[in-house]
Amino acid sequence: MARSRQTDTKKILAISAVVIFAILLGLQLLKGNKETPNTEPESQTPAAESTHPMPEEEGQTDDPAQVDIDYKDLKKDGPTDQLMAQRKEKLGLEDSVDMVVNSNESFTLDGKTVSMGEILEKAKTRKGEVFQENLDESGNQVPGTIREFGVYVVKPGDNIWNIHFHILKEYYASRGIDLSPKADEPMDDGGMSSGVGKLLKFSENMVIIYNLSRDEVTDDINLLKPLSKVVVYNMQEVFGLLQEIDFETVNRIQFDGRNIWIPTRKN
Repeated sequence: MARSRQTDTKKILAISAVVIFAILLGLQLLKGNKETPNTEPESQTPAAESTHPMPEEEGQTDDPAQVDIDYKDLKKDGPTDQLMAQRKEKLGLEDSVDMVVNSNESFTLDGKTVSMGEILEKAKTRKGEVFQENLDESGNQVPGTIREFGVYVVKPGDNIWNIHFHILKEYYASRGIDLSPKADEPMDDGGMSSGVGKLLKFSENMVIIYNLSRDEVTDDINLLKPLSKVVVYNMQEVFGLLQEIDFETVNRIQFDGRNIWIPTRKN
C-alpha cells in the first residue's frame, strides 16, 4: 500500500514538472514573437527623409564641396559647364555672369588661379575693414556659411554700366518683367536719371573689380582690360536689394551718389 502511494506521488511530480516546463516554454515563445520586428514592407512609399528634406543653412548652397572651375572649360558641354549652368539657373541668370563661385572655391582664368577667399580679403582690406576667419586649434580654417558669387570676365568692348545692366535685365526677366533696352536712359531732356539708372549707379558700390594681372582690387571701373579683370557680385547682397524694390515704383528711387532710398513695397 505504501509503495503504491509512493508511485502515485512520483507520477504527480513528473506530470507537474512537464506542465511547468510547457508553461515556461510557451511564455518564452510568446515573448520572442513580440520582440521580433515585422520584416514585411508596409508600403512602397519612400522613407520619410525623402519627402521631408533637412532645411539648408541660410546662405548655404546645395553643392558646398570645393570644385575646380576653369574659365577655358566653359561652353564645352563638360562637367564644369554643366555645373555653372545649374548654379546660374538656380539664380535666374543665363549669361550675365560667366561663373558662380562659392566662397570656399577658386577659379582659373588664362592659366592663373585665384581663390574667392583671397579676393574677399583684399576687398575688405581696401575698405579698411577687418577680414576675419574662424580657425581651429591647429590653425586650419573652420568652414562657415558658404556664399555664392557671380563672376563676370571682362571682354573686349565691355564697360561697367552695360555689365550691370545685363545682370539687372536677366534678374527681372526671370521674374516675368521685360526691361526695356532704354530703361537705364534719362527720363526727360533735363537729364533726370531713371530708377533703373540710379540702381546701376548704386551697383558700382556693390561689386568688386579684381585685376588678376596685378592681384589687386581696383576702382578704375572705366578701364576694363579684357581677360585681365573680373567683376564679382555678392549674389545674396545684390538680390537682397532687388527683392526690396517694387518695379512699379522703381522711378521713385532716390540716390545721392552714395546712399539709396527705396520706396516702401506695396502689401
